[in-house]
Amino acid sequence: MAITEYEDQIQEIVSKPDHSEFIYDFLGVYDIPRATVTKLRKGMNNLAKEAGAVYLKNKLYFREGTGDLMQDYADLQERVDELGSKPRYLLVTDYQHLLAKDTKTNETLDIEFAKLPQYFDFFLAWNGIEKADFDKENPADVRAAERFAKLYDVVVKDNPDATRKGLNLFLIRILFCLFAEDTNIFEHDLFTNRVKQMTADDGSNFDQFIGSLFGVLDFEKRQRPVDTPSWLNDFPYVDGDLFKERHESLHFSAKSRKLIIEAGELLKWDQINPDILGSMIQAVASEDSRSHLGMHYTSVPNIMKVIKPLFLDGLREDFEAAKGNEDKLQQLYDRIGKIKFMDPACGSGNFLIITYKELRQLEIDILIELNNIGVSTMYVPSVTLDQFYGIEIEDFACDVTRLSLWIAEHQMNVKLHEQISDAVRPTLPLRHAGAVVNANALRVDWDRIVYFHMDDEVYLFGNPPYIGSRNQTLENKQDMLAVFTKKVDFKKLDYVTAWYMKAARFISGTKAKISFVTTNSIFQGEQVDILWPEIFKLNVDIFSAHTSFLWKNNAKNNAGVTVAIAALKNVNEQIRKSLYMGDKVETNVDNISPYLSVGGNQTVHKQSKRIDGLPIIQKGNAAYDDGYLTLSDTEAKSIIEEDPKAKSFVKKYVSASDFIAGVHKYCIWVSDDDCHNALQIPEIAKRVALVKKYRESSNRSVTQKAANTPYKFGEVRWHPSPAIILPVVSSASRYYIPMGYVDSDVIPSYATFVLYGAEVWLFGLLESRMHMVWLRQVGGRLKNDFRYSAGLVYNTFPIPNISVRRKSEIEDLVFEILDIREEEEGTLAELYGSPLAEKHPIPMNQRLLSAHERLDKVVDAAYRADGFDGDDSRLALLLKLYNEERGVKNEK
Repeated sequence: MAITEYEDQIQEIVSKPDHSEFIYDFLGVYDIPRATVTKLRKGMNNLAKEAGAVYLKNKLYFREGTGDLMQDYADLQERVDELGSKPRYLLVTDYQHLLAKDTKTNETLDIEFAKLPQYFDFFLAWNGIEKADFDKENPADVRAAERFAKLYDVVVKDNPDATRKGLNLFLIRILFCLFAEDTNIFEHDLFTNRVKQMTADDGSNFDQFIGSLFGVLDFEKRQRPVDTPSWLNDFPYVDGDLFKERHESLHFSAKSRKLIIEAGELLKWDQINPDILGSMIQAVASEDSRSHLGMHYTSVPNIMKVIKPLFLDGLREDFEAAKGNEDKLQQLYDRIGKIKFMDPACGSGNFLIITYKELRQLEIDILIELNNIGVSTMYVPSVTLDQFYGIEIEDFACDVTRLSLWIAEHQMNVKLHEQISDAVRPTLPLRHAGAVVNANALRVDWDRIVYFHMDDEVYLFGNPPYIGSRNQTLENKQDMLAVFTKKVDFKKLDYVTAWYMKAARFISGTKAKISFVTTNSIFQGEQVDILWPEIFKLNVDIFSAHTSFLWKNNAKNNAGVTVAIAALKNVNEQIRKSLYMGDKVETNVDNISPYLSVGGNQTVHKQSKRIDGLPIIQKGNAAYDDGYLTLSDTEAKSIIEEDPKAKSFVKKYVSASDFIAGVHKYCIWVSDDDCHNALQIPEIAKRVALVKKYRESSNRSVTQKAANTPYKFGEVRWHPSPAIILPVVSSASRYYIPMGYVDSDVIPSYATFVLYGAEVWLFGLLESRMHMVWLRQVGGRLKNDFRYSAGLVYNTFPIPNISVRRKSEIEDLVFEILDIREEEEGTLAELYGSPLAEKHPIPMNQRLLSAHERLDKVVDAAYRADGFDGDDSRLALLLKLYNEERGVKNEK
């Protein structure tokens, strides 16, 4: 059952004039069998002996109040203490007030009876759901968003001709009024009570009511007309431009009025997290996001991964160093009030809100410390909303950001007063944020939004949109062109790179710093060589980075995306550099490479072939057949049984996944010389005709051309000799890529890379940790899996001069590995396991792992006699060798 259904059903129960059936109706809301409730209603399974009491074994002991509710509760507690088996809940009510207790957790409830719908989750143990678990997945923000989704749908349906802006602005204003009346910005319940008192049940005059209310909230009381009704003058002056625009007239019904009242009566607005609520309210008004309520916000821990290394850790360290020193504390206090922050893809403002709250908390901590050392100081606000800037392409999201910042400001004002009673900071009138601009961030001049001097402290951060190069719209591509010069091959870059490029220009030559979350693809593969040299030309470098991790929030069943974080600064800024790798962090590193590893700023260039004459690597064979040339085991047997001559045209066919899984398929394999004989076989002729039809109907010119030879694969690279095959895509949860040999009569598919004529020692190098380090850093990824590349990985992999003796050692270990694979009798998937998987890791076969480790030692020694102390040193040497081979100096 949805949250709103629980609340609505219980609201209906508590609103009844007659409460004689209350407890039975209430139990019926939860997962207690209807038959059980019916028997209880008839007294058949009621174990209570006293009048007005209901005792359902293990579930509930209920008692109606007799006058003194606290005494009634104490009496019930005493009675229950005497029982051998205790019910999960105690509940006492006189239908004005309600007291309850969870006997398992010892949590208690002391509320007005009318507020019971808000606390439906207290009793969810009857449904097998513990309240603590429910609260983790369904915070007040989710409840608010679900209820607002219902309201929004009704208002939209009732107003088909209304503008989207008018509807969205109405939603924002209602949300503010509801929050204000629950948090003492307005008088408690002022808005909801006035709706109930001043509007008709059918909603016929609600638009007039709301128009009048919104019309006065932008004026101080002394500026309002003298004939303003007293009920309107009960509302304070709000400002902040929230009510500056005239309300767009809308039609309201009994249903929409009722939903607004319920939103006021049933929701706990004082428990709202503005960073979460903003994202979900934005989703409410977005049809394509509606089904994902609760999944569009960025969790606080993930935001902290960005802002802590960027500025927060430094500010906190300065605070610790300033403790006990009035001058240093005051300097820090003044400093945090001058820093400027901008999110150039702010969405609903998550990053700005969390940053604001963290800075306000630091402000409070400084004031407390000043008080602790005996400094009497008059509170003067330091951190204000006008330090915060944002750019967002959706106008509604801009409104949501402003509202969420105001909510955050009020919450921190309350916290300030709680911790320093004489430091009061009023919320009203609302203060203006620095600028939250509705614009395309890639087309607008950022300097015009946040103006600053080159020595000012300015931080840019955020989570720009992720759109791969192949998924970009024409408008996205035009945005990219507006940022990159035509000399840059930006068509291969992800959309998010435009934010990095523009931000790098923005901070070049200044003390400003930036940090963005991005798909990890821009630190891997060919994008590195396209993007990062252009950024480094601007005299900025990476000073902090998080290597790949899954970016998601706490919402149930939400989908995560693999991302990385990189922070940039001017090269002349001498600050320590830190590299975060999962739970580990390496501080004070010399330099962070564009591959997010310790190393220089050099990038690896894609190249068409190796420069040392080693065998050419190539893709396998591409069918372009719509499945007609490829065969299952059953189909292959059937064709041969029908006509034994077909056997010479049927070959084993293996893809990378098949090879790793230890299986294979078959394919029809016909050469130009044999096509006449092959087409005499009816089943082959039939399939070839279907291939021709498929290829002719294709939109791809290369496929259409292949229709001239429909009897053979579209791309043929097979040689009648044994070969090494490597998977194009393989799991990054393994220590090594499972590669191997195939016989001369096997056709490798396009999902493999193939090496013909390679010596055994080369197989050993490709199966070594040295090669894995290179692949991990310079190869591309498909999600988080490895995507092998001829041009970027194999052709660039540095191989030193290796002695004949060393090659012989490597070959011996390769044969040992191949023998172990056969002896252990498992598939490659089983033998190599998934030891690095985040969930349910499967260990690698121990014998095989030991053999690989021995191979690694020999290969390491071929590169450096004294070996390596880790992958970072391996990568550093590989990059050094790569540059030496090409005559490039190894510099930062």
